Amino acid sequence: MFSVVFFTGLYYNSSTGNKKIKNRWVSRIGAAFNTWRFYGLGQEDYQRCLKRNFIDNLYGLRQASFSVFVLASVFALSPLLMERNFSKLVWYLVTAVIALFMGIFLNHKCRQHKQGKTISNGFIYAMIAVYYTNVISFGIYLSVYSDPETLAVSFMGILICALFLYMVSPLFIFSLNIVAMAAFITATIIVKHFDTWSIDLVNVLFAGYIGLFFGWQSTKFRMSLIATASKFENERDNYYHQSTIDELTQLKNRRDFKQTFQRFLTNYRQSDKYVCIALFDIDFFKNYNDYYGHLMGDECLRTLGGALKKLQESTGVYNARVGGEEFAMIWFENDIENVKDLCAKLNQMVLELKIPHIKSQAAPYVTVSIGVHMAPCGPSNEMDALYDLADKALYVAKSSGRNRTVITTTGIEGIGSKEWGVWGGE
Repeated sequence: MFSVVFFTGLYYNSSTGNKKIKNRWVSRIGAAFNTWRFYGLGQEDYQRCLKRNFIDNLYGLRQASFSVFVLASVFALSPLLMERNFSKLVWYLVTAVIALFMGIFLNHKCRQHKQGKTISNGFIYAMIAVYYTNVISFGIYLSVYSDPETLAVSFMGILICALFLYMVSPLFIFSLNIVAMAAFITATIIVKHFDTWSIDLVNVLFAGYIGLFFGWQSTKFRMSLIATASKFENERDNYYHQSTIDELTQLKNRRDFKQTFQRFLTNYRQSDKYVCIALFDIDFFKNYNDYYGHLMGDECLRTLGGALKKLQESTGVYNARVGGEEFAMIWFENDIENVKDLCAKLNQMVLELKIPHIKSQAAPYVTVSIGVHMAPCGPSNEMDALYDLADKALYVAKSSGRNRTVITTTGIEGIGSKEWGVWGGE
């Protein structure tokens, strides 16, 4: 009985150990395959690189097609003038014509891409396959049918270099290479003598390996550079994003406001649009901080920031925090009544937050005073001048009792320079 239990346990441990070894080898093989398939980058970085740079294959393919056209056309002079070989001349010309039409077609696709049209990855893969078929067929003719007595040096060079520069899936390149090698081996065995094709067989296997190995290493190196550059760009964009965001309210800050305002004025300097800049701040905010404390003051600003983000999402109006309790908005509007409506909406939105403010002399809740300046976009209107005019309008709103809007305009036909107190009368 003891021996039965002993040998049963021994068999169980042995089978369990074999399974562990087998699983370990399977996992190692799977890891090695994934390393090869994703060029050693990992699936996420590999897909990011392909998504970002796969379209470059289209431009590379266009250049390669025109290069094949030029080379085949130049080399066609040899069978035409020296060898008097008409069939060889036909192969050169057919290869050149196919490459020429591919180059013209791909040049058209490149122009479409520059105009914003999307070019599918499947189309690019198909074009690479057509290009590869053209040059490989040409290589097989030169190395097998054109001169059966010599070694296939031309085909080996084409096999190594044809796909060297394309940033595509290694599975795709491997498949094309296998098909090309199979076609060459079949043709050379049929046409050539054993003494020649046996050497060609060894050479083509070696050339195929060299092409795959160095092509993979080259693509891995380029993808690694792209992945590293992409990470640096992402970090730069993150830093820039952080430098333009107000940490407390998550609105844009003064730096981004000035850049955006200047960009608006520059881009629309020749247009017939009217630019509106609104400055507004919380009424009696110092009293609020003194009574409720700075933590509650920060919470008040944070709540107002969230409401302004919703306003921006619903109206498309750009807004930012430009000072302690001071905010700004920029937008384009040709109708003064719409400007009034937007300011009324802003005032009502702040009131509906119902943030208690018993130290305010304007209302029992937090309110804002708004100063707006409206002017046509033009070379005479500069950012600082428009900002100062909006700031003066804000001063008038605050000195007139607060919780109101004052709108001023310059250079608008039929309106002139005027002030409106939307709350508190004209």
